[in-house]
Amino acid sequence: MQNIRISTAQFEHKSGDKTYNLGVIDKLAGQAVLRGSQAIAFHECSISGYTFARYLDKQQMLELAEYIPAGESVQKLTEIATKHNIAILAGLFEKDANENLYKAYICVDKTGLIAKFRKLHPFINPYLIPGNSYCVFELHGWKCGILICYDNNIIENVRATNLLGADIIFMPHVTMCTPSTRPGAGFVDPKLWLTKETDPTPLRLEFDGMKGREWLMKWLPARAYDNAIYAVFSNAIGMDDDQLKNGCSMIIDPFGDVVAECRELGDAIATATFTAAKLTDAGGYRYKKARRPDLYKDIVGQAHKSEQKVIWLEEE
Repeated sequence: MQNIRISTAQFEHKSGDKTYNLGVIDKLAGQAVLRGSQAIAFHECSISGYTFARYLDKQQMLELAEYIPAGESVQKLTEIATKHNIAILAGLFEKDANENLYKAYICVDKTGLIAKFRKLHPFINPYLIPGNSYCVFELHGWKCGILICYDNNIIENVRATNLLGADIIFMPHVTMCTPSTRPGAGFVDPKLWLTKETDPTPLRLEFDGMKGREWLMKWLPARAYDNAIYAVFSNAIGMDDDQLKNGCSMIIDPFGDVVAECRELGDAIATATFTAAKLTDAGGYRYKKARRPDLYKDIVGQAHKSEQKVIWLEEE
C-alpha cells in the first residue's frame, strides 16, 4: 500500500444549524487539502449537532434526521468533497422509510457515498435504534472502519473491526468533560470558554486533566496498540448545547503513539502520514498472529444480555 495522508478535525458546532456546520466542514476540508490530505474526519453528529437532541421528541428527531444518501446534507457534503477533491467523514442523525432513527457516520468523496455506519451503542435520545453491523471500506488502497464514540469503549468492537480487515479505524466522538463515576470527572465551567483568549491557562488545565485528555490517554492508545491500527479520533470543541467539550482530536499510530493532535482552543485540524510498515512492525501485529481462539471463542461468544443504560449526560 502507498502512504496515505489524513487529517482529523475539531470545531465548535451549532446545534441544529446544518448550514453553519457544513460551512465549517467546507473550510477545514480546504485547509486539509493544502496540507496534502486525501481524507478528513469530523466528530460525531458534526453536521447536525449532538447534545441538544436529548430534549427532542420523536417527531422533532424525524425532522432533524435525514435519509442517506438522498438527504440534503449528504448531497452537500458530496459537493464539498468534489470541490476539494478529498474524502470527507462526518456524522448526522439518520431516518429510514419506516421512521427508524439512527446515529450515522458517513464517508463521501466526489463519486458520492462510500460508506455508512450506524452507531452500535447510541445514547442522547431514547428514540435512537442501535446499528447491527460493522463497517469496513476502502480508501486509496487502505482498509478502513468506523466506530462511533462509546462503540470504542467496548473493546470487542475494535478487535472485530480490525479482524474484518480495517487497518485504519475512524473514531468520531463527542466526549469528555462530563460527570462520571470515575475519579476526577466532571463538567468544565463554560465561563472558562469565554475567557480563553485572555486567560487560557485555567481552561487548558481543565481540558488536559482528568476531566479530559488524561482520561482519554488511559484507553485510546491501547486500542491502537493492541490491534496494530491507526486510530483517527475526532472530537468536538467548545460549547455543545450547554456543555463544554475539549477537542484534542488526534491520530494515534499502531505503536500507540500520538503522531498528530489539535492543541488549539478552537476550530483546527491535525494531519499525519500513514505508512503500511507500521502495521506489521507494531507489537499488536504479533499479538494477533499469536491468538488462540480455540481457547476463548466460546467464552467471548457466549450468550449475553446487554445492559447498556440510556444516558444523556454521562460521558461515553
